[in-house]
Amino acid sequence: MQTTLIAGAAGGWMLWLVTLHPRWRERPGLMALYYAGLIVFVGVLVARSPLFGFFGFTGYVHADLLPGRWKAVGVAATVPLMASTQIGGFRQITSGTGATLYGVFILVNLVIGGSVMYAGLMSERRSTQRGRMVEELAEANRRLEATLKENAGLHAQLLVQAREAGVLDERRRMAGEIHDTLAQGLIGILTQLEAADRSTDRPGQHRHHLDLARRLARDSLAEARRSVQALRPGPLADAPHLPQAVTDLAHGWSETSGVPVRVEVTGEPVPLPPGLEVALFRAAQEALANVAKHARASRAGVTLSYTPDVVVLDVRDDGTGFTSPAAGELRRSGADGGYGMTAMRQRLRQAGGTLEVESMPGEGTAVSARVPVLEVVG
Repeated sequence: MQTTLIAGAAGGWMLWLVTLHPRWRERPGLMALYYAGLIVFVGVLVARSPLFGFFGFTGYVHADLLPGRWKAVGVAATVPLMASTQIGGFRQITSGTGATLYGVFILVNLVIGGSVMYAGLMSERRSTQRGRMVEELAEANRRLEATLKENAGLHAQLLVQAREAGVLDERRRMAGEIHDTLAQGLIGILTQLEAADRSTDRPGQHRHHLDLARRLARDSLAEARRSVQALRPGPLADAPHLPQAVTDLAHGWSETSGVPVRVEVTGEPVPLPPGLEVALFRAAQEALANVAKHARASRAGVTLSYTPDVVVLDVRDDGTGFTSPAAGELRRSGADGGYGMTAMRQRLRQAGGTLEVESMPGEGTAVSARVPVLEVVG
C-alpha cells in the first residue's frame, strides 16, 4: 500500500510540474526543484523494488529539463539508481560478485545516460536552428504587416511546434535505438555473467561466458555510438546484404541464448532502401530477443522470403506461446514495459509494412514482418 501511495505521489509530482504546466520548463530554478524531487521518488521506489527501474529511466530523459551543465549532474544522479535495479536491487551489491556487476552496470549506464544527454543537446541545437529559420521567415512576413498581420500568431505557434516536434522526434529515435541496441545488450551481458557465476567450477565454460559478455559490451558500445550519429546498425553496415546480416544476427543470438536456430532465405534477394532493411533487421532482432526472454523454446527458425511484391521475415519458436493478443503483447514485451513490440509495429508502419503475431498455448509463436519491394534509386 505504501509503495502504491509513493508511486501515485511520483505521478502527481510529474503531472503537476511538467505535464499540466509545460511553460514551467522555462524556469530553471523550478525545474531543478522538480528534478531533485523526481530523483528522491526514483530512489525510494527503486529501494522498494528493482522493477521500478523502468520508471527510473525517466531520470535520463527529464535531465534535459535542467539548465546547462546541470544536465550531466542529473544523469550522474540517475546512473547508480539504474545500475542497482539491473543487478536486482541495492542488497545484491554486497553479495558475491554484486560489487563487480554494479561497477560494470554503472559504466554501461554512463554510456546510456551520456547518449541520451548528447542526443538531447544535439536535438536542442537543431531545434534552435529551426527556430532561427522560422524567426527569419516571421521577420520577413512582418514587413508585409498590412497583408499578413493576422498570421503573426500562427507563425509563433509554428515556431513552438517546430521546436517541440524536433525534440520529440529525436527522443523517439533515441528511445527506439537504445531499446534495440543497449537494452538488448545489457540483457545479454547479464545473462552471460550469471552463466559465468554458475560455471566457476568449469574453467573452460566460465571463460567462454566471460568472453561473450565482453564481446556484447563492446558491440553495445559501438551500437550506442552509431545510434547517436544516426548511422545504420553495425551488422547491416558490415554485411554485403540483408540476408547475410540476418544470418549473422541469428547465429550470434543462438550462441548467447543457447537456443538452436535455423535460417532460410527463399526467392531471389534484391537490394532494398536502407529504411526497409533497417525495419526488417530490427524486427528480427526484437523477435529473437523475445524468444530468449519469454518463450522458453528449445529451437527457433528465421525465414527471409523475397517475392516480386513484398519481402517477408518470419521468426518462429516452439515455446510456451500465449492465448490472446493482449496477453501476448504484454508477455512478449513485458520486460521493457511493452515498448519492444510497439516500436517494431511503428517502425514497420513508417516503412509501409505490417506485423502479424500468431500463437497458441504450448505451440509456440510466429512473428511475421513484411515490407513492400521498392526500387533502390541511385
